Amino acid sequence: MVAVATPVGSYAQTPDDSSVDGDTIMVTATQYAGTKTDTPIIETPQPITVIDADRYLSQGAISISDTVKYAAGVLANPYGRDTRVDGFTIRGLDALQFRDGMRDIFSYYASITSDPYNFSRVEILRGPASVLFGQGSIGGLVNLVTKTPNFTTGGEINLVYGSYDRKEALGDVNFAIADNLAVRFVGRARDSNTFIDHVPDDRVMVAPSIRWQPTPDTDIILTGLYQEDDTGSTSQFLPIVGTFLPNRVAGAQLDRDTFVGKAGWDRYAGRSLQGAAFVTHDFSDQVKLSLKARYIDSDLEYNTHYADSYSNPQDPFSVYGTDGRTIGLTADASDARMNVFSTDNNLLFTFNTGANLEHKLLVGIDYSWNKVAKRYAGGTEIVDLYDIDYAALKTYDPTGPFLADSQKQLGIYVQDQMRFFDRVSIVLGARRDRVTGSSGQKDNATTFRAGIIGEIGAGFSPFFSYTESFLPVAGRIDNGDGTFGDPYRPQTGSQYEAGIKWQPAPGTLVTATAFKIKERNRVLYLAAGGTAQSGELNTKGFEVEASHTLPGDFELLANYGYTKLKSETNTNLDYMPRHTASFWTTKTFGLPDEAQLRLGGGVVHSGKSVSTSAIWSIVTPSRTTVDALAEINWNSWRFAVNATNLLNNHYYASCLARGDCFIGAPRNVMGTVGFRF
Repeated sequence: MVAVATPVGSYAQTPDDSSVDGDTIMVTATQYAGTKTDTPIIETPQPITVIDADRYLSQGAISISDTVKYAAGVLANPYGRDTRVDGFTIRGLDALQFRDGMRDIFSYYASITSDPYNFSRVEILRGPASVLFGQGSIGGLVNLVTKTPNFTTGGEINLVYGSYDRKEALGDVNFAIADNLAVRFVGRARDSNTFIDHVPDDRVMVAPSIRWQPTPDTDIILTGLYQEDDTGSTSQFLPIVGTFLPNRVAGAQLDRDTFVGKAGWDRYAGRSLQGAAFVTHDFSDQVKLSLKARYIDSDLEYNTHYADSYSNPQDPFSVYGTDGRTIGLTADASDARMNVFSTDNNLLFTFNTGANLEHKLLVGIDYSWNKVAKRYAGGTEIVDLYDIDYAALKTYDPTGPFLADSQKQLGIYVQDQMRFFDRVSIVLGARRDRVTGSSGQKDNATTFRAGIIGEIGAGFSPFFSYTESFLPVAGRIDNGDGTFGDPYRPQTGSQYEAGIKWQPAPGTLVTATAFKIKERNRVLYLAAGGTAQSGELNTKGFEVEASHTLPGDFELLANYGYTKLKSETNTNLDYMPRHTASFWTTKTFGLPDEAQLRLGGGVVHSGKSVSTSAIWSIVTPSRTTVDALAEINWNSWRFAVNATNLLNNHYYASCLARGDCFIGAPRNVMGTVGFRF
């Protein structure tokens, strides 16, 4: 079980600092991601969610996308489970992924997905957050917090067997070598199939780390990661006609688990090497230094086939014949290399100006450099999509030089948190960024944030905030005639938000908030061809997120989010569901020193979504899935059964007006035997 030794809803942005005592893990946070300081979330004027590893693993999460599906205003797996990438939207907009406060995903199909077992918790920031994190999503970001050593020896080993012949071994072992020196090893080995034929989901992951405290005021953590994946694409990009819509000509529908490719050639296989260092030093009670840096080296091989669902989305087979079965099939092969270096460094000054005014002044500088190089090969052929001659499909191998793009970002930020009479908090922040690309593109941006929150009694704390964000856009305006104009300007966003937090007891937190986001310089894809960048997207909505936790006994989560997007044009825009809701609860039975039974269950609901293009719109119906948990803890042993989509609801996660559909993941059941020491 996990007990968080900080107020409910708070979480650390630096790697976790935890100590193990039997079955209880006490987590002491050092920096909170909403402010990069130790300010409790109840004093932070924005909604922030923390999901610890015990919770998301109990919910049956097998990917990072799965970890956030029980959070308000968040849509996980918007295009179904994807073994290639993790995906989530926050407040209807695509969200970026960070690791320990530094962005780690810079390009699609250039790296493999992160392993949820390697993290102590996942954190969700809603709305623009550029003041502290630089270029980022306008809707919000998801931050992963790496497991790091503590100073108590202990650990766990788990064996898992599940649906689609899933076999894996997981281990998390911590050794306290001395009072000020510890090491930790986290690992996973998996051999598994998926719900799509000929798509494996194999993984080897090893994550060592070491922690040294040479003085009581200095903490040094080094982390490493080796991960190798051998998988494919569970996203098969099947045409809307013949799946979601009937194929009236052929008089038959495609199987939902149809594999469009060549077994053994289609693959998504890669390797990721990462190394990071984290140093904190307290010069005094008033001055604290924090240094962070990470390097990522990634190699990926991606071979895939997909049908031409796009030339005529409303009747794709008619482009190639009259039988309703024949269609174009494209083979794409790519090799990718990604290198990323990131660093974030700041000084925190704590001081008073008067008897009742406390300050936390944060001054920082961060820098990131990323380079993505790719090479391609491919071709097309005509096939009977209902009876593919797999052996006859052509294959291709990329050759020749890699084509590389790189980007550098340098940012300077300052933030002042003021606390009046220990009841009212004001946050003011500003940042200046400079971004340069290998194509010669240069962008500069200044962003601001401001917020206020105050306790009015009985645990109620109303708040109001204003935040800004920016995101550089690569490329140039497409004139639609084969020529290109000026470089794209960065997308910018601003948000106003007002809400209230209620914390009647340490284990309970309810947050209700309303927001309005304006996104500018959105790229528009014009019906006549080409692009423009006058697009403006307005998003508004409200969210309610409630949690009540009695550690080792009872847990209750209830969330609802409403998001409405309105664009100046409906050209090529995928509207995420307006309504999302979820409910999760667990209850533990038995005495602490005897065998304990924990039962849990949850429901996730996503409303209908709409995708539009210049010629038509398609509506994906709402969907509801049920998850369940049964777990026995006896002495040092743990026996658990997890089921996601327990009722095996057959649904489509998304169907897009461009012409393709993505199925939702079917029922998945996993049994775990674990030993803790």
